[in-house]
Amino acid sequence: MIEIQNITKSYGSEKSRFQVLKGISLGIAEGDFAVILGASGSGKSTLLNVISGLETPDSGKVLYNREDITALPDKKLTEFRKKNIGFIFQQYYLLPNMNVDKNVKMGADLTGNKEYKNMIEAVGLGEKLYKYPSELSGGEQQRVSVARALAKNPKVLFLDEPTGALDEQTGRQVLDYICRLQKKLGFTIVMVTHNLNIAEMANTVIHMNSGKLSEIYTNETQKTAYEIGW
Repeated sequence: MIEIQNITKSYGSEKSRFQVLKGISLGIAEGDFAVILGASGSGKSTLLNVISGLETPDSGKVLYNREDITALPDKKLTEFRKKNIGFIFQQYYLLPNMNVDKNVKMGADLTGNKEYKNMIEAVGLGEKLYKYPSELSGGEQQRVSVARALAKNPKVLFLDEPTGALDEQTGRQVLDYICRLQKKLGFTIVMVTHNLNIAEMANTVIHMNSGKLSEIYTNETQKTAYEIGW
């Protein structure tokens, strides 16, 4: 269970300070698939970064099973993220001088996972183990980033516009892989997206506007990546 309690976050100097998050309180259940929606500048990516421990809020708390990660010193926070958190971004952030095997192994090594090649197989890249990023399509590169994030066996997977650089067919394929792996492994998903249709795949939908929560609702049924519009 993730609990966000009255989070605020600002950027800039005292004279030109801009408040991005304005007292956000929210709960995300273990095993949930939560999507955060909002216009550009609404604060959704900042909220994602704060929840995941990438950024520190100005005030408020972020609790994982009642442990306040905002109170952790940097070294312990880094260790917490290493053990519990996976990230997938719009940019793939693959190391160009490493092949698929080594890029994914890099994530697996953070938690000592010796079975990481199973994750490469799970995202359909078993035959491209020794290909380099430059030899892969955009969708294949994103699937490598999915495998790398999940090779850590994270408890929570954070995604920031994971299909933003992909065409429709590839975007659906990547989302389908992620959802099927969630059902198999049971991790929690928290995703930021501009694509309103992706919200139909989620269990919990969170709308943001101008740094505040404007609406939260639960979908009675969840559509697959191939059932939603695009």
